[in-house]
Amino acid sequence: MNDNELRDFEFTQAAWESLYDAVDATEFQHQDAQMIYDSLRHRLRFISFGDYLKRYIYIKAGLTEAFGDVDIKVYQQIIKSSFEDNCTPQSFTPTTAKLSALSKNWLTQQTVKRNVVFLLGFGLNMSVEDVNLFLTKALREHEINPKDPFEAICWYCYKNGYNYLKFESLWERYNSTPANSPYIPFGDGERTISIRSNMYSVSDDESKFIAHLSKLKTTGNLSMMSETARSCFNKLYDEAREIIAQIYNKTEEENHAQALAEYQQKLSRNDRLYDYEKLERIESFRQNRRVYKKEDITESDFEHIICAAIPTDRHGNLTPSKISKLNEQFAGRRFSRQRIGEILSGKSEINRFDLITLNFFIFSNKLRNYPKAVQRYTAFLESTNKILQSCFMGGLYIQNPYECFVLMCILSRDPLGTYADVWELSYEK
Repeated sequence: MNDNELRDFEFTQAAWESLYDAVDATEFQHQDAQMIYDSLRHRLRFISFGDYLKRYIYIKAGLTEAFGDVDIKVYQQIIKSSFEDNCTPQSFTPTTAKLSALSKNWLTQQTVKRNVVFLLGFGLNMSVEDVNLFLTKALREHEINPKDPFEAICWYCYKNGYNYLKFESLWERYNSTPANSPYIPFGDGERTISIRSNMYSVSDDESKFIAHLSKLKTTGNLSMMSETARSCFNKLYDEAREIIAQIYNKTEEENHAQALAEYQQKLSRNDRLYDYEKLERIESFRQNRRVYKKEDITESDFEHIICAAIPTDRHGNLTPSKISKLNEQFAGRRFSRQRIGEILSGKSEINRFDLITLNFFIFSNKLRNYPKAVQRYTAFLESTNKILQSCFMGGLYIQNPYECFVLMCILSRDPLGTYADVWELSYEK
């Protein structure tokens, strides 16, 4: 099923209408923040996993009644019948829960664990493309991970049209196969990309595929996290830190120039000093101006700028995201110093929202390069899509309220200022 077939049932259409209605209005140039906030608050919503699952089943089952009128029991019955036809259990691990209860949970939850998507892949007889769409759009995560043997075997089954029983036999075969010789198919390149390429090359031969997976057993310290995403993050974060250092230096220079002028006036009134002493003191004062470098910029500095409009408590910590009126639409997305710290320390995987926010910040500080809003929007769209797709996260997705929000901000006269103003509005009582 292609992306056009997984169309909105008003999800995508409503998002585009919200964007166009806001940015095309004559008031947008003067009330951009308020119009974006109103659009987010009253027109856009965070699309739950359950809604995505219903939409997928609705299209695949060829239901004809109005989408909003289909009873949840209809979807449950379709899932039950499909799981039975495809010999799929209700869970990858033993459980006493009934499929009826589990399916109701999947159809009503905001989000689910990643493994649920892989189970549905077997139960609903999905293609690789379908599963990847669920992972990137419904869960907002990355595509099937070739470094994870479990996900790789699922991919192999989806690709070749094998059911759950075949998955079980392959999983048992993988577990009983000893580790192969050291696996070094990748040199200085990205491991994820190299492993994915190697996996594709043996996808038509089961024995070679299992041998490929057995080599992964020798890389016990191989991180499951995406090195491609980490490389992109580091590059963007360094560029953002460089920009912040320049911002600080400009402020420091302006403040220092004012202080120097005041100091010169003070020295000029001091008749006890010779002229050469005054010049020496002025030069010393001038040289004492602090110059920031990229390395001086910390997570707190970035939070101070990107979250400048979010209220803080007496300890300087950001007000809890749940207090924001846009918390549901943004699903708690805030690029805080804690979030950045977790990424830099390797404790958290990098997600699409981290990369989008960094690239937005960079574009917002390069307005001279794109004086026209439409030109800036197009360049940002192309740049961000390239980044996300290189990390196997899919392109920008207008149905995600946060992504729609960023796109609306990039069309405003002052993208970063508008971004901050909308956040500020969301915390007003």
